[in-house]
Amino acid sequence: MGAIDTAAGRIGVADNGVADGVPILFLHGVGSTKSVWQPQLDHYRGVRPAIAIDYPGYGDSALQPGATRDDYARAAFAVLDALGHDGAHVCGLSLGGVVAIAMHAVAPERCRSLILADTFIAHPDGQAIYDRSVAGSADMRALAENRISVLLAPDPDPVIAANLLETMAGIDPLAYRIGAEAVWLADQRQRVAAVDVPTLVLCGAHDAVTPPALSDELAAAIPGSQLVVIHGAGHLPNIEAPAEFNAAVDRFLSVAEQKK
Repeated sequence: MGAIDTAAGRIGVADNGVADGVPILFLHGVGSTKSVWQPQLDHYRGVRPAIAIDYPGYGDSALQPGATRDDYARAAFAVLDALGHDGAHVCGLSLGGVVAIAMHAVAPERCRSLILADTFIAHPDGQAIYDRSVAGSADMRALAENRISVLLAPDPDPVIAANLLETMAGIDPLAYRIGAEAVWLADQRQRVAAVDVPTLVLCGAHDAVTPPALSDELAAAIPGSQLVVIHGAGHLPNIEAPAEFNAAVDRFLSVAEQKK
């Protein structure tokens, strides 16, 4: 699809061509774009609508200087509006999880469920990670080269690593700094306490960026949530172990949708 005009400006969108049903909305991390969700868009082709977006300044979206995590949330809702969906199952990874929780805070009635992958309530090393991100953003390729081994599980697929490096290297430095502030400086204790929709928490067993202990904390803070650890994956289980990731989401949605 490329990009569409919305009430929040020009936003990059990829979908799987399915029109009917409640969609899954996929939200990427600070070092990637909507392209990271291709395995999920493919998985749901012919089954249900699946939509992935770029945050302002990322991918095919127009830059919005000074954008916040709540602006990202409003952009996501603007995409749903433009595509004719009143609600969605919201699946966010890392920064995407922060944005998913922001979406619930902005309009909880539009969030059918939350799927929070490799994210957190408040990162204990968030300030230090943010400072390193800002310092390294002057050379996005060098930053990407330094981050790949941290993001992925040991002995990663070289194709996945190469694709991730090129995606991260191509991110606009200003957009990356805005995204880094949105994720690493987030403190979501009040917002997480208010989550009242079915919630799945996912984490790669080898995640060194948002370690499994942070997912344990997040799941414990949301009554009735489920926690699933994806073995053999690091910070990006949706591309490192897509079959396991998709199966966990499918199992969750089959139960969550029966509750509505």
